[in-house]
Amino acid sequence: MIVPTRNSHRTLEACLTSIRDQNYQDLEVIVVDNGSTDDTLPTAGELADRLVAFGPVPWIATSAQRNLGARVARGQHLLFIDSDMRLSPEIVRECVETVGRTASPAVIIPEISVGEGFWARCRALERSCYAGDDSAEAARFFSRQAFVTAGGYDEDLTALEDWDLSQRIAGRGSVPRIAATILHDEGKLRLLGAAAKKRYYGASFRRLVRKHGRRALVRANFVARPAFFRNWRRLRSGGAATAGMFVLKSVELAAAASGALGHDERNRRRGAALLYPK
Repeated sequence: MIVPTRNSHRTLEACLTSIRDQNYQDLEVIVVDNGSTDDTLPTAGELADRLVAFGPVPWIATSAQRNLGARVARGQHLLFIDSDMRLSPEIVRECVETVGRTASPAVIIPEISVGEGFWARCRALERSCYAGDDSAEAARFFSRQAFVTAGGYDEDLTALEDWDLSQRIAGRGSVPRIAATILHDEGKLRLLGAAAKKRYYGASFRRLVRKHGRRALVRANFVARPAFFRNWRRLRSGGAATAGMFVLKSVELAAAASGALGHDERNRRRGAALLYPK
């Protein structure tokens, strides 16, 4: 279990506790920290098996943190969890059983968004439309062999690096899913913060298109995704949250386009400064 962190104290204890509460006992928990200045390190030191210092680096480098965690991990399976996630107790067991039953190199774990305020409700509605959608969901659980063969996460991507790795491992095939879910804690989501994050992510969009072509364009279509058309009944009954979701996605699309058209390095630094102010 590999958890990258950077000033993650608000959510880290709940995340690591949910890992410790798994009903599959043979676990190694590795936290890879990128220069946290809050109480992340004491929490990780108490609840993780190993705490690895990664940075700080000038911008957020989650892919590099994950790859470093994979290199020091000792298990034959790798599960990558973000510090703002909480796991239901069956996740690891279901992943291991699914790999054993299907011989798949990777497993998708469905995510449910939770948070505070109106925009978090909009995000939760959006996420609910993606269930079972290979163009929106990505694997987090891998066999070590598949992960190493694929070369791990692309450290030059600031966005969709999880989807990129899933696509490279699965090829044109599909990846199985488990029933257990991850709760993704969005906190108090704000429109400006969401836009800043997407601008930062947009900095690597051109590289993603070069790698995946049309599939990347479909994945990066924030507003007119097929998942929204398939779930039109859910969106029709969503009321204000549906309208807000499309406002949120439109703002994110404009921000991502701005990031994609700008200078990659400058957008990385600007996005990191907005997301993680000193």
